[in-house]
Amino acid sequence: MIPALLNALAHVSRVCGFDTVDSFPPGHQYARTRWNPAYFDIASDMKPEGIERALCESIANTPLIFAHITHPTPRMQRALLAVIDTRLRRSCANPLDLVGLLVHAYRSPATPDAMPGLRATIESSQFDAHAVLAFLGAMPTTFDISDIGNLSQISAPAR
Repeated sequence: MIPALLNALAHVSRVCGFDTVDSFPPGHQYARTRWNPAYFDIASDMKPEGIERALCESIANTPLIFAHITHPTPRMQRALLAVIDTRLRRSCANPLDLVGLLVHAYRSPATPDAMPGLRATIESSQFDAHAVLAFLGAMPTTFDISDIGNLSQISAPAR
């Protein structure tokens, strides 16, 4: 009787959004993506689009939190790339630590590609963050994060 009651209570808790989730729902395009729920408070009743938006906002605000995501989606990677691009343009801080996080994510073949040539560059450099930083610094485009909800767009630089 007690286990059945606990299972019912757990189900109601998830349905009402009282629990936090650590992945997209089964069957979702990025179901392999995982995050540490201790760093991301994602309610269990949130839709996948809202989950991804919340994770991207967290990355944009605190980029080192990217380390707590396994198999980040392309949109999450582009959120990190936008922060790297900002650091490169402003020369305010060395983005090598963030590039290292991106390189680490690509150690898994299950991590989806965020942009053409990125995986090939990472693998051909034998996961060297300096080579990847040079590749990103030579990119002719910047990542427009003015609308965090639409990180999939890449626009020409405003130089």
